[in-house]
Amino acid sequence: MIPRAVRKPLAVLLALLALVAVVPALGAGGFLLWLRQQTPAYEGAATVPGLDRPVEILRDRQAIPHIFAATERDAYFALGYVHAQDRLWQMETMRRSGAGRLAELVGTRFGDWALRLDRSMRTLGVYRRAEAAYEEMSPEARAAFDAYAAGVNAWMETRTEALPIEFQLLRHTPEPWRPADSLVWGKLMALQLSGDSRDELFRAAALKSLSPEQMRDLFPDSDPAAPVTLAAALDGMDLQSALAALPDLGFDTASNEWALTGTRSATGKPILANDPHLGLEAPILWYLARIVTPGHRIAGATIPGVPLHVLGHNGRVAWGFTTTHSDTQDLFVEKLDPQDPGRYLTPDGSAPFETRNETIRIAGQPEERLTVRETRHGPVLTTPEAAAAAPDGHVLALAFPGLTGADTTAEALYRLNHAADAAAVREALFLHVAPQQNVLYADTAGTLGFLSPALVPVRRGGDGRVPVPGWTGENDWVGYIPFEALPQAVDPPSGQFVNANNAVVGPGYPYALATEWPDPARAERIVQMLGDGPHTVDAVAAQQMDELSLPARDLLPLMLEPLRPAPGLDGQARAALDRLAGWDGRMDRDRAEPLIFSWWERELVRSVFADELGPLFQGYWDLRPRALHRVLTVSPQWCDDRTTPAREDCTAMLAGALKAALAEIERRHGPDMANWRWGDEHKAALNHRLLGRVPLLGPLFDLSVPTGGGAFTVNRGTTRVRDPQDPFAHVHGPGLRAVYDLSDLGNSRFSIATGQSGNPLSPHWGDLVRGWRDGAGLRLAGDRGTLARDGATVLTLSPRTPGSPP
Repeated sequence: MIPRAVRKPLAVLLALLALVAVVPALGAGGFLLWLRQQTPAYEGAATVPGLDRPVEILRDRQAIPHIFAATERDAYFALGYVHAQDRLWQMETMRRSGAGRLAELVGTRFGDWALRLDRSMRTLGVYRRAEAAYEEMSPEARAAFDAYAAGVNAWMETRTEALPIEFQLLRHTPEPWRPADSLVWGKLMALQLSGDSRDELFRAAALKSLSPEQMRDLFPDSDPAAPVTLAAALDGMDLQSALAALPDLGFDTASNEWALTGTRSATGKPILANDPHLGLEAPILWYLARIVTPGHRIAGATIPGVPLHVLGHNGRVAWGFTTTHSDTQDLFVEKLDPQDPGRYLTPDGSAPFETRNETIRIAGQPEERLTVRETRHGPVLTTPEAAAAAPDGHVLALAFPGLTGADTTAEALYRLNHAADAAAVREALFLHVAPQQNVLYADTAGTLGFLSPALVPVRRGGDGRVPVPGWTGENDWVGYIPFEALPQAVDPPSGQFVNANNAVVGPGYPYALATEWPDPARAERIVQMLGDGPHTVDAVAAQQMDELSLPARDLLPLMLEPLRPAPGLDGQARAALDRLAGWDGRMDRDRAEPLIFSWWERELVRSVFADELGPLFQGYWDLRPRALHRVLTVSPQWCDDRTTPAREDCTAMLAGALKAALAEIERRHGPDMANWRWGDEHKAALNHRLLGRVPLLGPLFDLSVPTGGGAFTVNRGTTRVRDPQDPFAHVHGPGLRAVYDLSDLGNSRFSIATGQSGNPLSPHWGDLVRGWRDGAGLRLAGDRGTLARDGATVLTLSPRTPGSPP
């Protein structure tokens, strides 16, 4: 995971540029030399410590490394080396985020966000638990992480190029890489992809002022006919403060995956498509790489800082992930022992907290000391917001399987990387702890499978929707869903699996998996496109780029019909309605209709729900087509604005929201509707989190491009609707796309959103952006000779022997 915007001092860079301007000839020459020193060596030879035998790294024209090594250990070493070459700053911010050590790098000069994150990570003990996970690994998996760390350190020790520019701006030299630095990413992702504890607090807060029926209006139950992947608050608690107390790593997570058996494929073997959706930025989270050794081959998407392929194929099996959105977190309200505040109450009496002391260093300020406590349920939230949230004499504790000591998730991924067939995939996933993921997998023999592995709690009481008392034991976890009972199937009779974060089980499933499921619209659209006929690899890749919004197509008639006779609309409004009446619901970046509809929907959500929700509305404000559909068909009472004495109806709400939307669009893009474009607002936010903020020069480091799609299209383009400045910036979506051809895995296609390099001065900083936006795919295949003939560069790493030159 890459942290949110890391704002840094820019005086060094600005001073350098000023020097170039003052001394044009000498300064320009020196600046060009400095620029050259920033880019890593992709060809030639280097001797490095820690390598056993020579390794060849062939980088194709997109700078994707194809690592040819004699042993797996040397291959993992080389992967660490190339990750450090291209993405060391990304790796540094990742490990410091998980270790709770960002404030010592950036301080609080630009706000206390880094310190707040550090407090949360120290409280949850994320890095300590990553270190514990290392001890749980098999010798083989541990050797991979050790070799990778050695490769990262070898590059830092022997590099001839300068450290990435971000290190220079901060005058910071990175510490040696440790295996736990690699494992911490998995902990961060587990937290980010399992954030239902925030939902618990929102529901608890809303239930204080809303009826259960109103809650059903806000969060309509899933349509019983929607696709199912496998058919079959307490008095005195400040819930707003509790929301602020939780680590805000984001939980706007969504992904697509679908697969066809050989009977539904033109190749006669399975085809599997996967595009995980996470936050967009530059560089993107993903890094493509391929490894070839005599006994192991693997290609696909890696994460800089992690030695394993998170998504990809190994020549025998391919796999993809989506997030299950299951409920695997609970907030327990613990009661302090009235006789001793150093203890808390349990069903068996008073018990001592487990405590430890943490020291947080803060750049330019005195260090901060933090006392962390843990209960039998999990760590106690220790931030000021958490203290304010809990009732007097109580504290909040977070229960989550991803914070347990025996976390074997990394071991599961290592074994998945090495799985020989579909059965071995299932065996590997038995060890997966958190976060719960929906894993689609297929092998070259033709088997297609689906499994949602994780430790999912079974509760003695309650349904996990709201925080619960921890001292009674009535809501304790009594175990986990047995592995055999987790959602899973092989070779479906329909010939296909589809999941886009929709429900993975139906109402007859015997365990509580999730309280709510995300909107099923993307899954419904994928099912539509698949139909019942066979498909080619190219056709499946084209389906990933589909931009039809089913919710827009379904909701629009309900918004248009009441306004057809409305006499109070001006010419601009009527022109907008005429355009929308002929729109097919496709979120095309070059059309005005998606912009008009989306802004109208945004304003309508605010008009309908803000008065009832009050201060909670900001947390709810999003595009809510299912809730609006319910209001316009079943619950029109929401259309009355409670802040006015008059009684408004939905027609008035629709007209007012349309006028407000058009006025804002006109203010931003002029009065000529023919010139309005969805892509003028909907731009993929591919900007550098530091250099993009340099005055005047920021646009040079911004790779943002107009994109199509929306929050409910298969080609997903999620926005932050509540953002007052850029409510439709494309901030979240498929930073990676992959399609696997199990008849010829070398024909599989991959795409990432930016480029391989994290260095804005590299030609490979943003060379993949347009291809990603337009649906182009790359193949990761070829032997040494083929790659060389196609223009690959060759870097040979050789072991450094005693007395050999560096």
